[in-house]
Amino acid sequence: MKSLPPLLNASLLAGSLLAISLPAQASSHREAPNVTRLPTIDATDFYAFVSYEPGRGDYVTLIANYVPLQDAYGGPNYFAMDPDAVYAIHIDTDGDAVEDKTFQFRFSQSTDEFKLAIGEGMNQKEVAIPLKNYGNVDNDGATNFSETYEVTMVEGDSRSGMSTEVMSSMGGTTFTKPLDNIGEKSFSDYASYASTFVHDISVSGCAAGGKVFVGQRKDPFVVNLGKTFDLVNYVPLDGEGVQDDANDDLKDKNVTSIALELPVGCVTGSGNGVIGAWTTASLP
Repeated sequence: MKSLPPLLNASLLAGSLLAISLPAQASSHREAPNVTRLPTIDATDFYAFVSYEPGRGDYVTLIANYVPLQDAYGGPNYFAMDPDAVYAIHIDTDGDAVEDKTFQFRFSQSTDEFKLAIGEGMNQKEVAIPLKNYGNVDNDGATNFSETYEVTMVEGDSRSGMSTEVMSSMGGTTFTKPLDNIGEKSFSDYASYASTFVHDISVSGCAAGGKVFVGQRKDPFVVNLGKTFDLVNYVPLDGEGVQDDANDDLKDKNVTSIALELPVGCVTGSGNGVIGAWTTASLP
């Protein structure tokens, strides 16, 4: 997964505190030891920034990245989201470090159980294949697995506040997620395929609509991960070679991004234009 759709184009500014007219501060990367047992709810980074796509300057983009260190060859299971988890983006509009709005994401999975005839004669059986696809996906739609999700906006406390469903511009409440980028034979043009999963949405209380996308993206974080935890084994410590992308252990790694683009006025409300935002994932 190398490219991002227009909603989420590359070179992101990271942060959890955002003055709507200013760049955000930098975020951290994978630091909770216990989630190594639960990689599907492992949040890596959170980004908040004013949208810079032409004509979208009145919007803010919020991106929560999950499931780190995804390899392009991570088959046959790849990197589905946890259907038992609640993934959330929290927004604080008044500076008290308590969420005023929360967008909760819940995922569902389905398998088509595409089967092949195995054996001959009386011994022949229909056997379901353990694969996510059985042919080209973007041209032929030959998928054997799919993920969908619903988004709920909660105003006030994220557990007890008033909730409303985020609606698709087409009128439904269920959104589709693209398959992970399995490879060039499975996808003729993965970037174009993934871009069709950027959904237009309407949010209660927002005068204008927004967008939502969930799917595999290249990890935008840059770090020499191996040498960092090998007693900070940087040799040399500085110089042009140190800054070469050959030292970026994440350059070929992917994450799953949960992204929202919302009107600035919808996010800031009657506040002073500064928001705090963060992400959480929880299991029952």
